[in-house]
Amino acid sequence: MRRTPCEYMLWNGIPTIRKELAETLIKQYGLSQRQAAEKLGITPSAVCQYISKKRGKTDIFDETIIQEITISAERIIKNGDSHVIVETCRICRLVQKNKQFLDLSDDLQNEKD
Repeated sequence: MRRTPCEYMLWNGIPTIRKELAETLIKQYGLSQRQAAEKLGITPSAVCQYISKKRGKTDIFDETIIQEITISAERIIKNGDSHVIVETCRICRLVQKNKQFLDLSDDLQNEKD
């Protein structure tokens, strides 16, 4: 059975977006893993798993998306954690529009068939 694009984003895209946001908050803004977790509304152990590549294993290579994640991290720092959902959804829509993960979803599905 083929997964819908939204289902794929739920299981693969959102963790990758969170991973990229957490890494940006830590590397560019000097936050600890605990502080990044608090900003993103997730657990410190989730951030640890993102950093150690146990969760959110897919990488984003599109420079436009990477730049947008940097902008989102800056907005979260400046405007508080109330912007996390707005920014995550914004990045998710950009990724879907760019079809970054949709091609991968098709490839994964073909492997199972």
